[in-house]
This record gives sequence, structure tokens and C-alpha cells, in this order.
Amino acid sequence: MSIYISSRKNKDSGVSEYSEGAEDEQLDNLFRPIFSDIAKGALTREKASELPWEQIKILKEAKFGALRVPKSKGGFGASLPQLFRLLSELAEADSNITQALRGHFALVEDRLNSPPSAWRDDWLERFAAGDIAGNAWTEVGDVKIGHQKTKVTEKEGEWRLTGEKYYTTGSIFADWIDVTAQLNEDSDSLVTVAVRVRQDGVSIENNWDGFGQKTTGSGRTVFTNARVNESDILPFANRFKYQTAFYQLVLLSTLSGIGRAALLDLIEEVQNRTRIYSHGNADAARDDAQIQQVVGAVAARIYAAERITIDAAEASQQAYMHHLCDAEDIVKAINITAEIESAKAQIIVSELILKATSDLFNALGASATSLSKGLDRHWRNARTVSSHNPLVYKEKVIGAWELNQTEPVFQWQIGQGK
Repeated sequence: MSIYISSRKNKDSGVSEYSEGAEDEQLDNLFRPIFSDIAKGALTREKASELPWEQIKILKEAKFGALRVPKSKGGFGASLPQLFRLLSELAEADSNITQALRGHFALVEDRLNSPPSAWRDDWLERFAAGDIAGNAWTEVGDVKIGHQKTKVTEKEGEWRLTGEKYYTTGSIFADWIDVTAQLNEDSDSLVTVAVRVRQDGVSIENNWDGFGQKTTGSGRTVFTNARVNESDILPFANRFKYQTAFYQLVLLSTLSGIGRAALLDLIEEVQNRTRIYSHGNADAARDDAQIQQVVGAVAARIYAAERITIDAAEASQQAYMHHLCDAEDIVKAINITAEIESAKAQIIVSELILKATSDLFNALGASATSLSKGLDRHWRNARTVSSHNPLVYKEKVIGAWELNQTEPVFQWQIGQGK
């Protein structure tokens, strides 16, 4: 048995080829001022449904997308707990941007878990240079479970992609799109394909009509004979093992950030509130014991959500650190732990943030429902994020594991039923 963890170093530089962690102070000094600037225009963008083009450009230039890229490849070498902490802080500034980058960080993680090769290094260097990726997995309509209408086929020595995808979050901002497709017209082989955005045959629409997370750049993407490099066509079954946990952790970071933003708004509203009720408990809202109780409860729920998310991320970091381990029983156990941890976190964090973003109105008057304040956006955004990966199925997965040691589903799909 061999376990390749932190001892693996680049022979020339002595720098670890694993992303084990960076200096928190370095990351905070670089990115927190950017997050602060992003936050200043978030409410305005929300009201106008204005996409955060400039904000994502600034993050690209700062190499935010290279957080997980090893230092030996030009990135920061951040650990997963560090990544999700920073994504939560970004979500506090603008939760739409964190979710828009979900597909990007998942593709980075997949490449990190790929066997060492020149191809892998090329991808990591692209990310280090600022390239970001979007996501295009979901199809709607009469697509059966396990099938895709989107096809990648070879034509005259070139590989081409044709099909339509929906909920292609973040792709409108991206340099690459991570796409699922069937290999060849008559094949049932499911593959993932990395496609350059800036080429003929790729058309992206911003037509997401949900009531929350309105500026994530979600919508329809159409591929019409778009060129694909053969080396970037990979079996879907080869995706990194803890990907379901990873995708969920991005959403949990988004939820935690939504909670943080809601708490800041709540505190400001209470501190500045001059109107009181005759049957209240003090001459100022901020001194009213019952109002303080509401604020305290909201703050406690958000604190718990943050800590649960980071703790769950530790399990996925262990899965990453053991991805080259050749002991199958160890790898299996670690990845089950990562999946179960993220599932438990999803249930509780969703409940905590949904309650917090609703209960904040208990500390305020009817004026807090004014559209000009935009306080409703916190609940709407949290409800939208929480609707991904239905909670009822996660509860079932956890129960089946606890009762019968039934392994969780690591790769799942959605499609037309009977």
C-alpha cells in the first residue's frame, strides 16, 4: 500500500504538488479588499438583474480561480477548507458570483485529481493564468435518466459537439465550459467535454427566470458543431470521486455567505431604527431585549452554518489528499465519509439559513419589506440555492447509511421519468 499525501514534492523546486494549504493572511490581504468592493454594488445589481461582468473580471485578474492550483503550477495551493471559507466571504459580498464560479472550481478539482501528465499541467497552468470555466450538464424535456441528447462526434478527423443545455451557471463569463455528452451518435457512453467558449458554434443566453440568484449567468447554451480537442473528451465515470460532496459544499458556502450578508443588514437596520412600539421593551429598538434576542438567534444560526460547512470541507480535503492512494478500501471509506459529511451539512445548513433569513423580519417593522431595501433577496437567494440537490433525498441517503451502511450515490443524474 502507498499513500501519496503531503510528502510528495516537486523535485526541482521543493514545492508540494498538492494543494495542502496557503497562508491565510496572504489570501485575506489579497481577496478581502476585492470582496469589499464587490459588496458595494451587489444590491444595485440585484435590483437591476445586472450581471457582474466587471466583478468576475477583477477576480480573474487576481487569480481567484487559481486558489486550488498547487503553488508549483502557479496557484495558491489553498486547501478545501480555505477555498470554501473564501467562497463564503465572496458570497457575503455577492452570492451570485460564488454560485457562478461553482462549475469552475469543480473542473479545477477534477484536473487536480487527474494523474500527473503534461495534459494535466497544461490545464492547471491555464487556471493559474486566469482562465475560468462554466458548467453545462443539465438537459430538460424528454431526456431519459442516464442519457444525453448532446453528442460529441468525430467528423473528418475533428471532434465536434452539438446539443442544448440549460442552467448553464457561470458559462456566460467563462473561457471554457465543462459539458456532459454522449460519445458518438449510437453510443451510450457518457463523457465530459471541455469546450472553448470563444468559437463559432457556442451560443449562451442569460435567460434564468428563477426568483433568486438572478445574476449567476444561468440560462441556455447551444452547441452547434463546436470544436473539441480529443484529449479533453473524458469518461464521466472518471470524474473525481468526491465531486457530489464538492458541488454541495460550494452551495453550502453560498448559503453561509447569504446568511452573513443578511446578518449585516439586520444589524444595520436595527441600529438605525428610530420607530418603536408602545408595547415594546425599550426606548430604542437596539436596546429592546426581544429584538436583541432575535438578532442573537440569527447570529448563532449563521455561526453554526459556517462552522458546519468548514468542518464538512475537511472530509473532502482528506479525500483529495488520498486520491492517489492505491488502497481501494481506504479510498472508498474516505470518500463515503466526505459524501455523508456534506449531506448532513446540507440538511442542517439549509434549515439554519432559511430560518435566519426569514426570522430577521421579526426584529423589524413592516417598512423592512420595502423593495428598496431588498431584504427579501436573502431568503429568495437562500431558498433558490437550497432547492438544488433535494433535501429529502439527502436525508434518505444518510438514513440508509446509518441503518444499513448503504453506500451513498456518488454520481447522480436527473431526467424524464415514466
